[in-house]
Amino acid sequence: MVAYGAAREYNDFDSIVPGAQLLLILDGVEDPHNLGAIIRTANAAGVDAVLVPERRAVGLTDTVAKASAGAVEHVPLVRIGNLRQTVEKLKKEGFWIYGLDERGTVSYDEVEYALPSVIILGGEGRGLHQHLKEYCDMLVRIPMAGEIASLNVSVAAGVVLFEWRRRTRKNA
Repeated sequence: MVAYGAAREYNDFDSIVPGAQLLLILDGVEDPHNLGAIIRTANAAGVDAVLVPERRAVGLTDTVAKASAGAVEHVPLVRIGNLRQTVEKLKKEGFWIYGLDERGTVSYDEVEYALPSVIILGGEGRGLHQHLKEYCDMLVRIPMAGEIASLNVSVAAGVVLFEWRRRTRKNA
């Protein structure tokens, strides 16, 4: 007998918002290894929840669970419908929305992150969708010294999440 299904259950959106200081939204991450690595990093950086869209994104799978090294058991994961509507709801709840984009106007390490925060990361290849960029309070970038314009999404998540943690702990 073989069982198929998600590695674990998703959390309810309304249960993760109260008291959250940092939420991570993934816009179209399709690679299960990237999602697993992001969840693992999110746990290490103190992210309160990871929100993933229902469509055009990988869901919870055994590969995601394995790549997360068990972090899927510790980081609340929320499956969301419309990304734009979710961002609008979070803004109404007082969250500041930071989108990571290679064309961002401010370097990630120069931002004075407001609390509570949402960081949005785009998917492999496409980055943030234009309609989400328009709802961000600030577009931030990771400056590149080499010839490649961007990092793998899971690596970029680590860079930005730990800078958020460093800056907000200093100000707390």
